[in-house]
Amino acid sequence: MNASLIRYRVMAYVTGVLLLVLVLVAMPLKYVWGQPTLVAVVGTTHGFMYMVYLVTAFDLAVRAKWSFPRTILLLLAGTVPVLSFVAERKATGWVRARAVPAQA
Repeated sequence: MNASLIRYRVMAYVTGVLLLVLVLVAMPLKYVWGQPTLVAVVGTTHGFMYMVYLVTAFDLAVRAKWSFPRTILLLLAGTVPVLSFVAERKATGWVRARAVPAQA
C-alpha cells in the first residue's frame, strides 16, 4: 500500500498546485487583463491531472478499504483549492495509523 500512497500524494500535490495556479494566476489574467491563453493551458492540464488523481485516490481507497463517504470526500478534494493538500495529510495519517501495529 506504500506505493499507492506515494502515487496518491504526488498526484494530490500536482493537482493542488495546478488548481492554485489556475485560480490565482490564470483566471485573473483572463478576466482582468483579457489573456485567456494560460487558462486554456493550465485548465486543460489540471483537468487531465485531476483524472489521474481520481484513479490514484480510488486505488488508495480500495487498497485501504475505506468507507464510501471517505472515498467520495477524497475524490472531491481535488476540486477545491487547497483542499487536496489537507486531504493528502489526512489520508497519509489514516494509512500510517493503520500500518502501525497496536501496542500491547
